[in-house]
Amino acid sequence: MSGLKKSNLMRYFFTFLAVVGPGIITGSVDNDAGGITTYSVAGAHYGYDLLWTLVPSFIALVVIQEMNARMGIITGKGLADLIRECFGVKTTFFIFVCLFIADIGNTTAEFAGVAGSMEILGLSKYLVVPLAALLVWLLVVKGNYRTAEKIFLLFSAFLLLYIVSAIMTKPEWGQIYRSIMHPPFHQNTEYLSLVIGMIGTTIAPWMQFYMQSAVIEKGLTVEDYKYAKWDVILGGIATVVVAFFIIVACASTLYKAGIKIEEARDAAASLQPLAGRMASVLFAFGLFIASVFSATILPLATAFYICEAFGFEAGVDKTWKSAPVFYTLFTVIIIIAVAIILIPGAPLIAITIWTQILNGILLPVVLVSMIRMVNNRDIMGEYTNSPLSNIIGWMTIIILIVLTAVLFVIPLLEKLHLT
Repeated sequence: MSGLKKSNLMRYFFTFLAVVGPGIITGSVDNDAGGITTYSVAGAHYGYDLLWTLVPSFIALVVIQEMNARMGIITGKGLADLIRECFGVKTTFFIFVCLFIADIGNTTAEFAGVAGSMEILGLSKYLVVPLAALLVWLLVVKGNYRTAEKIFLLFSAFLLLYIVSAIMTKPEWGQIYRSIMHPPFHQNTEYLSLVIGMIGTTIAPWMQFYMQSAVIEKGLTVEDYKYAKWDVILGGIATVVVAFFIIVACASTLYKAGIKIEEARDAAASLQPLAGRMASVLFAFGLFIASVFSATILPLATAFYICEAFGFEAGVDKTWKSAPVFYTLFTVIIIIAVAIILIPGAPLIAITIWTQILNGILLPVVLVSMIRMVNNRDIMGEYTNSPLSNIIGWMTIIILIVLTAVLFVIPLLEKLHLT
């Protein structure tokens, strides 16, 4: 009997290994250049005080991504395809034109992360960015899904370097525990903005499309669903663990020293005199890996959902001849992003801010569309949301909508206060 149990356990384990991938990759890529910047600023400006936000962030991420995985497995269709079928071509066209523009800005921000991280190590962006872009292009265009997924999982593992970097800063674990269990609140707009940013950066519009497309491309079936749920949970854990240690690294050094920063590369550069060269190098290398990782996934996700929405062939396993629109979109987004980065004096901060604003406008639209479809029995059959899933799902969406609205109101209030 014990031998049978052991055999079943091993079979369960190997089946899980075969299914794992989309959830961990989607969760890990959430820690992109923008996310790392947000976590770094949070730690440098408020110490451990914002660690508590990772708890609701984790819940929101897992709830939304599980819906994505379930829709992909049950319907065998991408999110863009379902939106077109349920809401019509005009609505689909508007959403995806806006998403396309936003994702060019997002990809530009990722290549800015590549440039910034390597400049800390003494390498010019005019050399590193084109080489990174070529690497990204070759991986997708010349590779296949299995190879790409293995490399993406390796990138996810590399992000754990932030744990080492944080431990080298000798954090105060007692203070960390107290900050999570009894979170302090600060009555100022910067703190509120960072709370919104910490939760909001966890869920981006493009992530929902990539997750569902990846589940389909991997060929997961209803029998794989229980394993896919664990994949999503592990992805959420990977996201918050990396975010936790980035905040801890900056809180334990920059906050104590009273150093204010604006970008993630500022954090990496400032760590050297405070925690040593190795901690600085590991932080910069983590930023580089995260940026290259996201610079691959972002244009890939964009190409996926545009092709799905308008009926073009899509997939990393397809050839350029069989999916010309898919690969052309992927290539064009990379070229535009790299070109912007290489322009001397390009307004990268403004591009990032306006991109995040556009993401904030589109995110509620995408999430409301999702939750309406996942509750449609004509689409999902018996796999619609349970009452509890609906409560959690709608609460997540309402909170995200309110936070996004508050993010717009804050600058207006500041202007009124100044006048």
